[in-house]
Amino acid sequence: MKKALITGITGQDGAYLSQFLLSKGYEVHGIVRRSSHLGVADHRLRWLGIADDVTLHDANLTDLSSLLRVFNEVGPDEVYNLAAQSFVASSWNQPVLTANITATGVVTMLEAVRLAAPNARFYQASSSEMYGLIQQDRQSESTPFYPRSPYAVAKLYGHWITVNYRESFGAHASSGILFNHESPLRGIEFVTRKVTDAVARIKLGMSKELRLGNIDATRDWGHARDYVKAMWLMLQQEKGDDYVVATGRTTSVRDMCRIAFQHVDLDMEEFLVIDPALFRPAEVDILLGDPSKANRILGWEAETTLEDMICEMLDADLDRLAVKAATARVRA
Repeated sequence: MKKALITGITGQDGAYLSQFLLSKGYEVHGIVRRSSHLGVADHRLRWLGIADDVTLHDANLTDLSSLLRVFNEVGPDEVYNLAAQSFVASSWNQPVLTANITATGVVTMLEAVRLAAPNARFYQASSSEMYGLIQQDRQSESTPFYPRSPYAVAKLYGHWITVNYRESFGAHASSGILFNHESPLRGIEFVTRKVTDAVARIKLGMSKELRLGNIDATRDWGHARDYVKAMWLMLQQEKGDDYVVATGRTTSVRDMCRIAFQHVDLDMEEFLVIDPALFRPAEVDILLGDPSKANRILGWEAETTLEDMICEMLDADLDRLAVKAATARVRA
């Protein structure tokens, strides 16, 4: 039985990846940092019904000794580094933390692999945000990077240090340059989930507006459930490499909102409020991925449309909010 070790296992991608690997017969281990809310941090794993099927280990990406201990305990065949300070907006308020976790945390993980599990295959979660001020209409593995936030800069360090360990030490190390990928497990601070949660609240009479910043920015949005398959496929190849993972379709925030409001038969114009305070200091206006390499070599392609994904997310938020309201009435 293969063993997989996942950082960021309690996040959206970590939860879906755990579910996928369990379906493949893996023994799944995850690294979590000790915190006061550890007892509720596994809510995504519980939502998928797999919390009891994974083993969690206490460690931190800033502490190499803790990582070495976990590596020695687990002896992983595959390592997936998904942990990061992953919210772009927060990276402007916490640039040093973002650098310490999202950037140098990657080299700490690579060192742990090199020292304690040299035969393990390594996956690094890179990001389309590294392209930033785009240099080409469609972004591929060869498109120059131009990061536009502390988060994107940190991700670029993680990406290039992974390339360096692959080329310098012969590590089986791959980077997935993933474009935006969402799901019902997405954090409420991300725009897609912010939209579906707000629209659900408006539909249920719990709110009267959806407040957003730049709704003309466009993104290449896919479903996290599809994208974790690409992560796994990278580590099944003979050699490590870098792959863009995307749908190849770009949609504006405005149109994404329209899909959500139409799903519940509401007029977007009645509820959408543009708030200048929510604009980024440096905006990334458009991202559109070219996944042809992943299509050709990995045999991977996105399976879920944006429309289906937004409807799935909105239905999940309607269900969650209805349960929450019913529970509140019972307690009252």
